Amino acid sequence: MTVTEQELTAPWEALLVGPASGRATTGVLVLAGSSGRVDRARARLLAEQGVLALAVRWFGGPGQPPGVCEVPLETFTAAVDLLVAHGAERIVTLGTSKGAEAALLTAVHDPRVDAVVAFSPTPVVWCNVGPGLDGRNRPLRSSWTWRGEPLPFVPIDESWKPTEPEGTPVAILDWYELSERTFANRLPPAAIPVERTRAELLLVAGGDDAMWPSLRYAGQLAARRRGFGLPATVLSHPAAGHRTVLPGESAPAPSTVYAYGGSAAADAELGRAAWPAVLSLLPPDA
Repeated sequence: MTVTEQELTAPWEALLVGPASGRATTGVLVLAGSSGRVDRARARLLAEQGVLALAVRWFGGPGQPPGVCEVPLETFTAAVDLLVAHGAERIVTLGTSKGAEAALLTAVHDPRVDAVVAFSPTPVVWCNVGPGLDGRNRPLRSSWTWRGEPLPFVPIDESWKPTEPEGTPVAILDWYELSERTFANRLPPAAIPVERTRAELLLVAGGDDAMWPSLRYAGQLAARRRGFGLPATVLSHPAAGHRTVLPGESAPAPSTVYAYGGSAAADAELGRAAWPAVLSLLPPDA
């Protein structure tokens, strides 16, 4: 399908992509993770399916925190505003890792969200990754705020040390698992209350995720929903890692900093398995 693109610079850097016909009743908010990038490639891929896709830079831009630190959730509700203003009648938030955290929280706080696709999700709000507007990354603070108030969060245990040789990619999975044990009392108040959203939930996770235990986390999110009589779908692959690759996407370059787990083949297999379920949430003519 032929698409048209519009680069935006306000209120954030973004790419808005939709069918050249101009008709798209489903709008998708596309959120990358802690890379901070505008996920243009994924927005284009989704727009080719007949939907309106908006990929935004949600930190690191003008007027934004340099890191994932007390990012206002209003950043994302404003993006929903834009999609609605362009004719979207069905709203989907789609994010990866920290972007999945944001996608879930947006659905909790904005009743207009109809569905969430969360790749490598977390069931709790974590502390900041990088500095806030004040340029400081300590003391630890929430990743998110809502109406000016920080959300309860789980800190990281700063006693953790990597075991990999210096100069090799680091797996931080056990850092998160240690932090869960150290700050077990902080987990309940920091839980993402997914029972408060009417949105459909699709949770996609790899069993070999080396960043955080996203498959276990996806199961916890689904269990919380089901505890309230609400549905949730979990799709997984035992050998996939943190970065799912959808059909039509290129595998990301290996990181020299972090070990993400999985393999190019397994990450793509998970993407192929998840793609039909993703598409089922994105009807081009809702």
